[in-house]
Amino acid sequence: MTKKALIGAGMALAFMVQPIQQSYATDSIGEIRQVDNVAHRGAAGYAPENTMAAFDKAMEMKADYIEIDVQRSKDGELVVIHDHTVDRTTDGTGYIKDLTFDQIRELDAGSFKGEEFKGEKVPTFEEVLDTYHGKIGILIELKSPELYPGMEEQVAEELKERKLDQPQNEKTILQSFNFESMKKMDELLPKVPIGVLTSSKLDTTPEALKEFAQYADYFNPSYSLVTEDLVDQVHAEGMQISSWTVRSPETAEFLLKMNVDAIISDYPDYVDPRH
Repeated sequence: MTKKALIGAGMALAFMVQPIQQSYATDSIGEIRQVDNVAHRGAAGYAPENTMAAFDKAMEMKADYIEIDVQRSKDGELVVIHDHTVDRTTDGTGYIKDLTFDQIRELDAGSFKGEEFKGEKVPTFEEVLDTYHGKIGILIELKSPELYPGMEEQVAEELKERKLDQPQNEKTILQSFNFESMKKMDELLPKVPIGVLTSSKLDTTPEALKEFAQYADYFNPSYSLVTEDLVDQVHAEGMQISSWTVRSPETAEFLLKMNVDAIISDYPDYVDPRH
């Protein structure tokens, strides 16, 4: 069976033996729609992004997934942070790739969001996996893997050590804007769902979607690219569509009407108003 078939069968079985855990949202005419609620960098609207506080908040808000960004320190530690530098979200300065893990770990990654978050640290990839796998889905973005040779193998090894490379763990998903990196991850972890990220209309053509479908299970565009026709084309190619980044209730409502499969939001409650 193909990876998609295996995953589909696993998910079907999961639905048969477990309660449905996906989030729901109500549209303007009261219809209930089903969609995965993905907390972008954790519940980044309410807590400092890519910190344990943000991931805990996402769990509290009953998100289906946390989305995390993975980069690598100068001395080879996989760390969870979005920007290429620490300048915006910590009290330090410098590029992630030029700082040792100890230097990164000393930084305050919470105060930029509020004094109550003072002392939050930049977490490691291992910490996030060990704390949250099995409790909430994890959407893992490899951030600029071209800057970190061998990063794919390193990420794959961490997942394999925790048996997160197995089909029953479909709530672990990999994604990147770097398509070659995702092709490589598909080879390294053939049973783990792969997503491609894009904000380019050039990647929405029928030809491009067919190419992505050769190795990807998710097509994850900026919401500005989403149309009903695009959603239909993605589904026709056997992929699911997850769109980002929602920062307003209106954007969440738009994506719900487009029938996307997942919504990636700083505010999980915009996707699921019950929380």
